[in-house]
Amino acid sequence: MNMTAMATLDSSQTDRARWMALLSQADPAELEAAWGELDSAPSHHWLRPVETGLVMLRGRAGGTGQPFNLGEMTVTRAAVMLDAPLAGVGFGYVAGRAPRHAELAALFDALLQDETIRSGPLAGLLTALEQAGDRKRGRRAADVAATRVDFTTMVRGDD
Repeated sequence: MNMTAMATLDSSQTDRARWMALLSQADPAELEAAWGELDSAPSHHWLRPVETGLVMLRGRAGGTGQPFNLGEMTVTRAAVMLDAPLAGVGFGYVAGRAPRHAELAALFDALLQDETIRSGPLAGLLTALEQAGDRKRGRRAADVAATRVDFTTMVRGDD
């Protein structure tokens, strides 16, 4: 494989990883609204129906220490294949017990792999999800900042 093909592959993998993260962290109501705005839902069949299970989270003390099992987390996943002419395969993995969220994430992942759909009907979806995520992180940061305690050392006047 030549370097240009590898660069294109890396770019497309990076783009897909970005939109899969946005879809998995999105508000399910926003995904449902975007799904409702499509002219027609694509015909599809489930490769892996929605299922909920556990994954083991691993951590490292200080980010560099020995790995250890931190605990388990519930994850819901789904895999879908769009029927012809699109024939894309999409995957959805979301935290918690959220079957419809996993379905929508998988469906949008499959649709977004088609360049004409990504730049056409779904052109604003990723930008909207990114902006919503930024607002959510901003609100969370403001909530954390409001409870911040500044520990300073008071100097007593006794000598």
